[in-house]
Amino acid sequence: MKGIKNIIFDFGGVIINLDMPATTRELNKLGEVKFDSLEKKLSGNGWFDRFEKGLISETDFFSEIRKNIRFKGSDADLVRAWNAMLLDLPEHRLDVLLESKKNYRTFLLSNTNETHIHCFESDMYRAHGIRNFGDYFDKLYYSCRINMRKPDKEIFEYVLEKNNLRPEETVFIDDSVQHVKGAGDSGINAFLLNPNMEVGDLLKELKLL
Repeated sequence: MKGIKNIIFDFGGVIINLDMPATTRELNKLGEVKFDSLEKKLSGNGWFDRFEKGLISETDFFSEIRKNIRFKGSDADLVRAWNAMLLDLPEHRLDVLLESKKNYRTFLLSNTNETHIHCFESDMYRAHGIRNFGDYFDKLYYSCRINMRKPDKEIFEYVLEKNNLRPEETVFIDDSVQHVKGAGDSGINAFLLNPNMEVGDLLKELKLL
């Protein structure tokens, strides 16, 4: 890779470890109706996507989940179940981010929601003493705060335009095939991080570290 000046990182599955089915398992335990029987319906009507675009409040989102699974317990239990997918952020990946920032402009681009942001920011402080994750990047972009999400082309063009980035000088790394394609359609050098590969190893393979 020659002439690369910028790296855009995905968050979940690239920087932080995820267990996506854990949220379904935990929500299944709470209500009278199993969450996995409703997941396709809620996904199909765009409910999750709108939450990730910041178009639905946390209150409305969890009220809808509560109603659909017929749950009569506390909001705290719902939030804990929703956050179950968020696992650890290994120290060595933070080292990779710091090393990358020495030589490139670096950005985080994540499809996420305010509930998850609050959870992983709290976890990072407890585990690593990090008060401001933004210190590891030139800029953070969370889908729920810019009302766009991957893999839509507009979100990649937004990041490029806001930071005066040339797509041919930019690398994007994500663990989703769809998101990699979306970035590629915007002219960005986009790479898929395979499940058993570390982001630092991919950057070394690309000769960027």
